[in-house]
Parts: sequence; C-alpha cells; structure tokens
Amino acid sequence: MLYAQTPAHEKRRLFRERLDSGELLRFPGAFNPLSARLIERKGFDGVYISGAVLSADLGLPDIGLTTLTEVAARAQQIARMTELPAIVDADTGFGEPMNVARTVQTLEDAGLAGCHIEDQVNPKRCGHLDGKEVVDEHTALQRIRAAADARRDANFLIMARTDIRAIAGLDAAVERARKLVDAGADAIFPEAMADLAEFEAVAKAVDVPILANMTEFGKSDLFTVDQLRDAGVRIVIWPVSLLRMAMGAAERALDTLNDEGRLTSRLGEMQHRADLYDLLDYAGYNTFDSGIFDFEITR
Repeated sequence: MLYAQTPAHEKRRLFRERLDSGELLRFPGAFNPLSARLIERKGFDGVYISGAVLSADLGLPDIGLTTLTEVAARAQQIARMTELPAIVDADTGFGEPMNVARTVQTLEDAGLAGCHIEDQVNPKRCGHLDGKEVVDEHTALQRIRAAADARRDANFLIMARTDIRAIAGLDAAVERARKLVDAGADAIFPEAMADLAEFEAVAKAVDVPILANMTEFGKSDLFTVDQLRDAGVRIVIWPVSLLRMAMGAAERALDTLNDEGRLTSRLGEMQHRADLYDLLDYAGYNTFDSGIFDFEITR
C-alpha cells in the first residue's frame, strides 16, 4: 500500500551487491509511477528513468530543457512506487561542477539508486542523433569528480556516460571511459555503440560495469540480453520503449474513435479494470480503511 517498503539506502545496497555479482541486470524505462510498479510485477531487476521520457512527458524535446527540480520530483514519484532500484538520467548535471554536486545530493534525497552524467555540451541532444558535441576531457572529468565527491551514500551509483564515440571513434571512447573511471565513475555508459564488438572493447578496457542502451530507431542494433551479456555488458536499459508502446496504442485508440465512434473493437487490447485495481492494490487500501474505521462510539 502507498509507497515501497524498502528504504532508499537499502535499495542502493542491494543493487550494488547484485551489480558486483557480475550478473546482467535489466532496467526497462518507466514513463510514470504506475509503469514502474508494472516493471516490478513482471520480474525485472530495476527501473530506468529516461531524460527523453521526462521531457516528452512535458511535451518537450530532449535538448536539455528540463530542470533539476522537474527531474528530481518526477524521479522521486517513480522511484518510491517500487521496491526496485531506480536509475535516473541526469543529463549533463544541470550546470557547472557545483551544480553537478547539488544534483547528486538532490537525487539521493529523492530516493534514487543512482544517476548518469554525460559529457555532452549543453544544450545536449538525444545520444542517437547526429550533430552532437562533447566537452573537453578536463570538463568531463570535473563533472564526475564533483558527483563522486558530493554523494553521502557510498552505494549511490555514479555512472559516467560518454557520447564521444560518434564524434571521435571507438578508441577515443575507450580512452575517455578509462579516465572517467579514474575520476570516480562506478559504471560507464558508452552511448551509441555500433556493434557488439564495441561494447566488448569498452567492457574489457575498464574494471567497472558498463551499460547498454537498447533504444529503438537509434545507432545501435537491438541486441538480445544474451548477446549483451556475452559482450560483457552488466546493465541493459530500454529507455523509451514503454512510452513508445503506450503512445502507439493511444494513437490507434484515437483513430478508432474517429473511425468507429467507440472503442468496442479495442477492448481486448486494454488493461482490464480488475488488473489495474490489482496493480494499484485496492484490496490493501480497503483493508487499511476497515482497520482504521472499524470502531464504535460509546456514550
């Protein structure tokens, strides 16, 4: 009932234990708190909170328009609805190194298990679009040092994302990944890898877990979990997939309303009300109400 029973610090500890075990962890992207609960119900290992999804939820493109306040508030709403660890996209850290430090502490307070901070120039853009720019090495390392120094819970995961592969090639991505780890990164997010061999090259170059971004319509092929595991990947995200599925279904429903005037033909595609109530734990709330209000007034 209400929110997750596992405290944030315990989610972080358990997450780091699993990550240290070497297994591959699957983190689908949640587009709202209810979808996070569904991700948990379906047996996944964690919840990813995408900056692109948070932007789209506000009707905005993913070009650095969202603020720390908006991201932290929505990420908190999502993270608190599940017992799973949640990782959030913190873009470029929302400013200079001191802003990055504040970002990390704000996200800790919001109950996140970790975040990733990238090396793009602000305003950033989606990692699978052309025309990206990255900051110089000194600036990229400053961001990660500030993040690592600022955290108060040692189990809060500081992940460094690098977009340099699309600009300077794989060797540059490997070299930057090594230096980001030296600066304090607990994990590496090499964006827009061309193939499995490139993931494997990054994984072999660093002694921390790496993440694979399996976003549709992007630069990377949609590899299977088994393929990525064999390439040395330890976290896989599908950041926008559930939003894309939901919006596709919504569009088809609206077209059906226009064409048929009702949604009878789409009932089989809908989540049944009983399933929604089960996911929301209506029965738990009813039991709580009964226990609280089951009393008599005596005179």
